[in-house]
Amino acid sequence: MQELNKAISQHLLIHNCTAFAGKNYSRQERFESVEKQHLTPLPAEKYELRTFKEVTVHKNSHIWLSEDKHYYSVPYRYIGEKVKLIYSASKVEVYHQHTRIALHSRDYRTHHYSTRKEHMPSAHNFVSDWSIDKFSRWAVSIGEHTSTLINTILHTRQHPEQAYKSCLGILTQAKKVGKERMENACKRALYYGSCNYSTIRLILEKGLDKLDSEEEPLLNIPGHTNIRGKAYYE
Repeated sequence: MQELNKAISQHLLIHNCTAFAGKNYSRQERFESVEKQHLTPLPAEKYELRTFKEVTVHKNSHIWLSEDKHYYSVPYRYIGEKVKLIYSASKVEVYHQHTRIALHSRDYRTHHYSTRKEHMPSAHNFVSDWSIDKFSRWAVSIGEHTSTLINTILHTRQHPEQAYKSCLGILTQAKKVGKERMENACKRALYYGSCNYSTIRLILEKGLDKLDSEEEPLLNIPGHTNIRGKAYYE
C-alpha cells in the first residue's frame, strides 16, 4: 500500500505540473498565482457531528442528557426554563435564547453529574422549591430512619443539588407504601450501608422491609458434587 501511495503521489505531481491543453500554465501554476492567496487556516478543532435537543432545566439546576443518562449543570437562574442542548462526541453545550450559558466535556457515565460550583443555587444562597431544608423537614415528618438516610445522601454529595432527585424519589415512595414501611426500608438500607434510591426501591419491591430480622433471607443452596464444603479446608 505504501508503494502504491508513493507511485500515485509521483504521478499526481507530474499531472499538476503539466500545462493545460492550449494553455501556457499548469494546475500547479494556477494554484500558486491565483488560488493560494485566498486560502484560510484549517479549523483548530476537528469537526464533529452535533445533535440538537430542547430540554427543561430541572429544579436541581441540571439538564438531563437522556442518551447517556447523565446530568449537566447550568446557572441556577435558568431553573424551569426551556433551553437548547447541542452536543457532540466530546462536548455538551447549553443555549438560552441563542446565548451559550454552559459548556461541559461530554461524560458517558450513566446516572452521574457534571457540575460546576458556580452554577449551583447553594453557592449563591438562592432559595428554590428544592433545598436541603425542604428535604430534611420532609424526611423528619416520616421518621427517624428516613431522616438519617436522607441527610446521609444530602451530605455525601459534592453538591447537595446532585442528591435532590434521589431524595425526591425516595420520599415520594412514602405516599405509596406508608410511613411505617418507608421507615423500615430506610432502617434496612442504613444497615446495608447503601443509602440511595435504587436500594430503597428494591427493598420495597421485594418486601424486605416486612422481615423481622435485619439480615438478608438465607439462600437455600442445593447440594452438588462440585461444592467442597467446610471440611475441605480443615
